[in-house]
Amino acid sequence: MSTHSEPSSSHATPRDRSPASAEDESLLPTVVAALSAAGERLVGRLSTAPRLASREDIFAALAANDAISLEAIREPLSRARPEARWVEDEFERGPLPPGEWWVPDTVEGNINHVHGMTDWCVTTTLVRDNEPVLTVVHLPLSGETYTARKGAGAYLGTRRLQASTKAQLDSAFVATCQAAPGEDGETHRRIGQSVTAMLGSALVLRVSVPATLQLVQVAAGRMDVFWQYNQIGSGLLAGALLVAEAGGAVTDTRGNRWSLASEDFLAAAPQLHAGAVGVLSTVR
Repeated sequence: MSTHSEPSSSHATPRDRSPASAEDESLLPTVVAALSAAGERLVGRLSTAPRLASREDIFAALAANDAISLEAIREPLSRARPEARWVEDEFERGPLPPGEWWVPDTVEGNINHVHGMTDWCVTTTLVRDNEPVLTVVHLPLSGETYTARKGAGAYLGTRRLQASTKAQLDSAFVATCQAAPGEDGETHRRIGQSVTAMLGSALVLRVSVPATLQLVQVAAGRMDVFWQYNQIGSGLLAGALLVAEAGGAVTDTRGNRWSLASEDFLAAAPQLHAGAVGVLSTVR
C-alpha cells in the first residue's frame, strides 16, 4: 500500500493537489462533524459506576454503543460519499473489493467505555482501492481530533504531527495490544514472546487497548513503536495513515510493506524501525 511509508522514509510526502485529493480535503469537515456528534452521544452514555455483571452484559453494552455511534456517523457520510460502501463488521480482516469504502470504528476502545474508563475514541477512514486516503480520529473526552490525508500530512487540530526522532531502541517507549477478544493460542504465544523480547530491548513497554490510541501517540512522537499480531482493518487503518503521514515507518513485523493482506503490523519512528524489526523477527 503506497500510503504506508517504507522503512527509510522519514518525512510526509508533499501535498497532493489532484482532484481526488481536493475532494478528500473538502470532505474532512463533514467527517469531523459526524464523529463529534457520535462522540457527544457516547459521552452521555459513559458511567463510572459498576454495572456489568456478566459476559452477556458486556456484549450487550458494546452493541448498544456501536449502534448509537453508527447512527450519528452513517447518514452524513453516506450523503457526502453515496458511492462508497461500508465495512459493517469492525472485526473485518483482509483486503477489500475495489472501490471506495468507509471503515469506521464506531467506538474504538469500546471495552474501556463500557467499563467506565477514558481510553476510547471514534474513528472513520475512507479507503480507496485498499489504500487509506483520509482518516479522522476523535477523542470526545479531551476534545482532540487527529486527521490525515494521503500525501498531505497528519494533524492534531491545526498542528502538524511528526514522528519521534529517537535513534536508539534502548530509549524507546514501545507498545502492543490484543487485537480482539478470543484470539487463538498461537497469537497469544506470539504476543507474549514479543513482549518478553521487547522488555529486554526497549526502555518502557506498554500493553493496552485500543490500537488507535497507541498509534496516534506514535504519530505525535510521544511513543516510538507499536506492533500488533492479527489484522483488523478498523483498528489499524486510521493509525497507519496518521503514522505514515507523520513520517513514521509502517510495515509488517518483518519489515515488509504493510497492506490489509499482511499477517501482522508494525509502526515505528523511522530511525527505530530497523531495530524494532530486528527484535520482532526473533518471534516465531
